[in-house]
Amino acid sequence: MAVILAPTYINLQSASLPADWPGGFWWHWLLLSILLIGFLLNTVIFFLWFERRFLGRFQIRLGPNRAGPFGLLQPIADVLKILTKEDIIPAKADKLVFWLAPVVAFVPLLMMLAVVPIHPGLQLVDLNIGVLYIVAVSGVTTIGILMAGWSGNNKYGLIGAMRNVAQLISYEIPLVLSLASVVVLAGSLAVSDIVAAQNIPFILLQPLGFIIFFISTLAEINRSPFDLVEADSELAAGFNIEYSGMKFAMLFLVEYSEAVMASTLITTFFLGGWQGPWLPPVVWFIIKIFAVFSFIIWLRSILPRLRIDQALAFAWKFLLPLALINLALTSLKVVFWPGLSTWAVIPIFLAITALLILLWSRLFQPGRANLGT
Repeated sequence: MAVILAPTYINLQSASLPADWPGGFWWHWLLLSILLIGFLLNTVIFFLWFERRFLGRFQIRLGPNRAGPFGLLQPIADVLKILTKEDIIPAKADKLVFWLAPVVAFVPLLMMLAVVPIHPGLQLVDLNIGVLYIVAVSGVTTIGILMAGWSGNNKYGLIGAMRNVAQLISYEIPLVLSLASVVVLAGSLAVSDIVAAQNIPFILLQPLGFIIFFISTLAEINRSPFDLVEADSELAAGFNIEYSGMKFAMLFLVEYSEAVMASTLITTFFLGGWQGPWLPPVVWFIIKIFAVFSFIIWLRSILPRLRIDQALAFAWKFLLPLALINLALTSLKVVFWPGLSTWAVIPIFLAITALLILLWSRLFQPGRANLGT
């Protein structure tokens, strides 16, 4: 596979920016940090508006349309409203942990952007263990969520945090295994190498890995149908129940930043990242991110919530075995049939994916049978 993909890698690298662009370590660090932070915050603001407008169409309503043209200023109005609300800290809360939790949950999301290339050669740092770095840093957000639920001294907040952590840990395993298949196929842990290796997007070469990664990512960011951990009808809003004002805004920012990062990682690992014809690489990168997020919104509009026992059983009994099988098949292909034509691999893996999903859907049927009734 590496031999087949090498020519595309060389052509793309010939148009890449210098590693220290715009010149010098500190200028590179400063400018890229500002660009990445600005990209994340502005994308979050736009996602807030876009989701409400797009979801409104599915629900036969307009969505926000009062503040600014087409309601574009509605997210700004919402932010200003939240920031002017009273910031209350419960009397029996652990105040230090209560303050630190939103920061601990948010900072890892910024750190993950550091290794994501948005243009040939344009990334804050090109680590040769970029995938391992992303997996390790993303786990820190879980600690911030647990801190938020525990520090408020509220039993509903603690239960919501424990449910959240249980779901995150369960889905982290198939997610990492699906990433391992991508690493085996690309032959590198560096994120830039994985993007450059995708002259054919890995969604075609790893259809089962993509499905596992996408579903696991939805569970990791608490998106439908895995949003029971923050269901206000059951847990009074979950782990962030005691937060208000600026600190609530930070946790709200964390949730939408996770959606941005999920769309970014799916684009990077399975949709070819910045690669595409005619348009500039950055434009392709942004288009793919918004396409992924649009699909996430569409799922929110059509799927009901899973119970927490169904969600956890789905991770361990359905996704984990499929992720192990996918990793084994990918390893066998790379080791024993490295010269197999890519156009022969695509239909084979698509057929295997359809067959495995059909078989496992017959074996795994969440419902009354699993409850012993």
